[in-house]
Amino acid sequence: MSDDSRPLPTLTRTAAVIPAAGRGVRLGPGAPKALRTLGGTPMLIHAVRALAASRAVSLVVVVAPPDGTAEVKSLLDAHALPDRTDFLVVPGGDSRQESVKLGLDALPPGHDIVLVHDAARPLVPVDTVDAVIEAVRDGAPAVVPALPLADTVKEVEPAVTTGDPEPVVATPERARLRAVQTPQGFDRATLVRAHESVTENVTDDASMVEQLGLTVVVVPGHEEAFKVTRPLDLVLAEAVLARRRLNDGY
Repeated sequence: MSDDSRPLPTLTRTAAVIPAAGRGVRLGPGAPKALRTLGGTPMLIHAVRALAASRAVSLVVVVAPPDGTAEVKSLLDAHALPDRTDFLVVPGGDSRQESVKLGLDALPPGHDIVLVHDAARPLVPVDTVDAVIEAVRDGAPAVVPALPLADTVKEVEPAVTTGDPEPVVATPERARLRAVQTPQGFDRATLVRAHESVTENVTDDASMVEQLGLTVVVVPGHEEAFKVTRPLDLVLAEAVLARRRLNDGY
């Protein structure tokens, strides 16, 4: 793990929004996905610490389930978090897009760069967070970390019935494709305008900026910034965390 103690130039203030209001049904019944434990600590806490590890991030806003705001506040209070970073918990909405918008609305003035990060990506390295911030500081309105694809991808005609064979309609050129991760970084005014202008539901905030006709740029992601979605992902995350603790005292 890199040394996260080095200071970054404080040209602009950065805030991070972590939408954590979803239920995470693919991990099965039980607590919301963000509150599932990883190495004995809720994934949400790992995600908050990962963003706060960057000295450029001065505020982290957690968007909680509407009926779980008090629980999430207690959770943050119960775990050691960096003193240099402020933390805020606000209730979320019915969709990820609405929750991000509510997190944005809660940001105080003075934060010109905004990161949006999946609570289900608890192990993103600080170098990735810093790279996204630096690219926004360098003038990009929107930045996403991403990795090249290892598998060939097929575009198909979706089956009407789940499990039925699906005909292939195209094979995109793999060299031009990237698997996008978070945190995604934005010029604050651009992201606010995107949320005010784009009404259809989207899977990530960068695609909203694309719909404004602005350029989104990619910086290198990291293999440990994967999304914990299914039980096997949780097994992999536990293994990564155990290796970090063994090698780096994480």
